[in-house]
Amino acid sequence: MRVLYPPTEPYAARHLVLGDGQRLYVEECGRVDGCPVVFLHGGPGSGCQPDHRRYFDPDHYRIVLVDQRGSGRSTPVGGIAQNNTRNLIEDLETIRTGLRINRWLLFGGSWGATLALVYAQTHPQRVMGLVLRGTFLARQRDLDWFFGPNGVARLLPDAWRDFCDQVPKAARTGLPMAYHRLVRSRDAALASAAALAWSAWEERVLTWQRPFVPAVSTAPVVAAQVLAKVRIATHYARHRYFLQDNEIIEHAERLPTVPTTIVHGRLDLVCPLEGAWTLHQALPGSRLLLVEDAGHLISDPAMIDALVGETDRLRACRVC
Repeated sequence: MRVLYPPTEPYAARHLVLGDGQRLYVEECGRVDGCPVVFLHGGPGSGCQPDHRRYFDPDHYRIVLVDQRGSGRSTPVGGIAQNNTRNLIEDLETIRTGLRINRWLLFGGSWGATLALVYAQTHPQRVMGLVLRGTFLARQRDLDWFFGPNGVARLLPDAWRDFCDQVPKAARTGLPMAYHRLVRSRDAALASAAALAWSAWEERVLTWQRPFVPAVSTAPVVAAQVLAKVRIATHYARHRYFLQDNEIIEHAERLPTVPTTIVHGRLDLVCPLEGAWTLHQALPGSRLLLVEDAGHLISDPAMIDALVGETDRLRACRVC
């Protein structure tokens, strides 16, 4: 079974200053003249982590990590002004041209897979390949699955009850909007409690096959980080990720004809396999790798094995 490559440090890190007050954190590691690959994190709002550098052979790849608007080390932290999918796409173009990269490999998971697909549809000539994990298509049915009473809530009714308890009964038909209002409340305690409840629901669905251990940290720094992340997450969810319903599949013909691998855990309850299967059917040349013993977590050993194996395969195939 493959494991992550050894820890590595960036050889370059900077904040890219945009004209609308945004400062994006961008780092590069690996080989300076290597095959360029950009890691697109999920969330939205999560940011990149040091281990995200380790899915790629540093002797072959030029690894670019980006904290999307308001996420991670980008500022303003938790900011939602001018924060939408189209601007994230153009941010990637600004980064690509600034780094003098002609074409790059896109590696994205969950929301990062959504972003990779929309970028590839918008700028197909700039993409040399796609590696997609835990594909999220941002359709209404996907939101209904995660935020509706007849989706994953039926499998986790106790966690669903806790998630709903933060919201008045009259508002439970639109949980993303209700939570968006709560986390922007002037009542700091109310906003923080709502953010922790949203995060707890995400975590419970994400780790459903493991024993549930409730989060106990209420440290101010942790609470502020969670609140910032959830403000962005609710902002995107309430706007249905700034995409038309089923936009990605309906415009699948816009995707470039490049090596495309869809890696999906059979046990994924955050993004059920149906989404990855639908994308695979819409892209006849794509590869679908089912990871039988994995869920949605990128850090699952079986998922690490599959993802590192795929970046190694692309290296061996000389995709770049």
